[in-house]
Amino acid sequence: MNMNTLLQSHEQQATQTVNMENKKLNQSLLKAAQEGDTEAISHLLAEGADINATDESGRTSAMIAVHTNQLNVFTLLVEQGANINIRDQRLDNPLLYASAEGKLDFVRAAIAAGADTKVTNRFGGTGLIPAADRGHVEIVEELLTRSDVDIDHVNRLGWTALLEAVILGDGGERHQKIVNLLIEHGADVNLADHDGVTPLQHAKSRGYQEMVEALKRAGAK
Repeated sequence: MNMNTLLQSHEQQATQTVNMENKKLNQSLLKAAQEGDTEAISHLLAEGADINATDESGRTSAMIAVHTNQLNVFTLLVEQGANINIRDQRLDNPLLYASAEGKLDFVRAAIAAGADTKVTNRFGGTGLIPAADRGHVEIVEELLTRSDVDIDHVNRLGWTALLEAVILGDGGERHQKIVNLLIEHGADVNLADHDGVTPLQHAKSRGYQEMVEALKRAGAK
């Protein structure tokens, strides 16, 4: 074996060793996040663990913190520079997941940390859309008042937040409040779905009289 080959072999072995050590650090970080061990998280990051490393589901430590309802862990990771816009294998990230699942504190924290509201979920929607269809009034209000979310964004189904609040909502008080919030914040009340059906037409067909009246007052046709 000549000198160059020998040097290359040593370099490859050294690289493999470093990669294995980094992998162990990253796995330990993800485990510490799962367990809520903030002291271990800080130590592992100081040791060189990748704060944006992902598990087998594509979840970062920050995303794990949201799934396990550990706001203190999420806050620590944000303070340490975590990228909260990374999506997992289901195309969820902290803001998208928290918005859909009704986790208001995490939505607030993600917005405060500068989360990108233009990143979309597996349906091509912003966090506002599932929040609207699932009746998460406080989250809809938070997104509309504290972020730059596009109120009229259309997902791959052809629906806006307003359309989903009508189509997928139950017509009850929570969804009525959401429709009113969207109207107050300037939603296009005449923006139809891919079939040309407007929010007002959907509300009428479902017998949601309160929504019908609110939409009409806003100029819906």
